[in-house]
Amino acid sequence: QVKLVESGGGLVQAGGSLRLSCAASGRTFSSYHMAWFRQAPGKEREFVALISGSGFTTIYADSVKGRFTISRDNAKNTNYLQMSGLKPEDTAVYSCAAQTIFGLQSRVDYWGQGTQVTVSS
Repeated sequence: QVKLVESGGGLVQAGGSLRLSCAASGRTFSSYHMAWFRQAPGKEREFVALISGSGFTTIYADSVKGRFTISRDNAKNTNYLQMSGLKPEDTAVYSCAAQTIFGLQSRVDYWGQGTQVTVSS
């Protein structure tokens, strides 16, 4: 069992930056590939970014490429989503996810509770 707890969300003006953190319980953090998803009101949840257990491989949604950076610190059991150049359309609940199989179509094994990011224009 892995528990994921996100933090770092909040209200920011367009063009601003935020860093989300996802702290994981357990001693096998490096064996999980970590992802971020987001869901805006009235919309389906969408993929944002994915990082491999080693941290060497990352994948981004086209909508955030060049603006967001996913990273991880396996010694701290934490992964991060650095968001810059934020736009009002980035407003959503951002959720952290853990996968045992790397890939955009892979099943998510564990979800965090989510953190709200609101970008004002």
